Amino acid sequence: MPIKVQNDLPAKKIMEEENIFMMDENRAMSQDIRPLEIGILNLMPLKEATEVQMLRSLSNTPLQVNITFLTTSTYVGKNTAKSHLDQFYLTFEDVKDKKLDGLIITGAPVEMMEFEEVAYWKELCDIMEWSKTHVTSTLHICWGAQAALYYHYGINKKILPQKMFGVFPHNVHHRKEPFVRGFDDIFYIPHSRHTTIDPKEVWADERLTVLADSPEAGICMVLAKEGRQVFVFGHPEYDRMTLDQEYKRDLDKGMDIQIPKNYYPNDDPTQKPLLTWRAHANTMYTNWLNYYVYQTTPYDMDSIGT
Repeated sequence: MPIKVQNDLPAKKIMEEENIFMMDENRAMSQDIRPLEIGILNLMPLKEATEVQMLRSLSNTPLQVNITFLTTSTYVGKNTAKSHLDQFYLTFEDVKDKKLDGLIITGAPVEMMEFEEVAYWKELCDIMEWSKTHVTSTLHICWGAQAALYYHYGINKKILPQKMFGVFPHNVHHRKEPFVRGFDDIFYIPHSRHTTIDPKEVWADERLTVLADSPEAGICMVLAKEGRQVFVFGHPEYDRMTLDQEYKRDLDKGMDIQIPKNYYPNDDPTQKPLLTWRAHANTMYTNWLNYYVYQTTPYDMDSIGT
């Protein structure tokens, strides 16, 4: 996909080194088409790593996509340089009078807190409410999915007795639904979370359609409002080494952390982790962009939400 980003975004160089087609601003201006306008509300602490992961995941369709990175104004994390945020990010105030073809709300490391205790909860609620009328389709990831399910449908998260940590097999439901088109009967997605949702509450809500779940990891993919809201409770965008970095980080902190399941060969952390989810992750993001954004968004962006 010709993803259009700012010329000097550090993630752009990484993508180019991986031979992923990135379109610079000058070339994009020469094409007489309207690109899809996609916002990414990046709530993860290591924002630059998440930028690379998200751009890599969105790089597999021929559609031209203009990416706008968003951050919260009510809370500024300490893990990303202010200069980086000032240069490459906007806030909700900057975009609230605009409309987007698609929006991605990432996970965040605040899952052990009550939603209302999160410093930027009100701002996030404003964004989620705004998305109902200003965005063609919103894709919510991990904690972002739990937060949106709570805000839009009143389904709260529950604390797990042990961290859900590893790469888990999932079963596909409603395989004629375009979001899972091209999926095998069983596919893998990484999970790294201390909370979950009650599957009975989700299955019982007629407004929600469960597209995939796991015997161990629980519900993974949920669709609402004919694809205008999509919830994914894992991390399909994760790199090969992301869980490895999290595992070794927690070990260094002296935390009681188990080896991520189905990840290292022979459960040996000295071996290179197996990459078993990339193909389905790419398919998922491509399906979302094609069927729920591109195929349904109007050419006139002012018509979005009407």
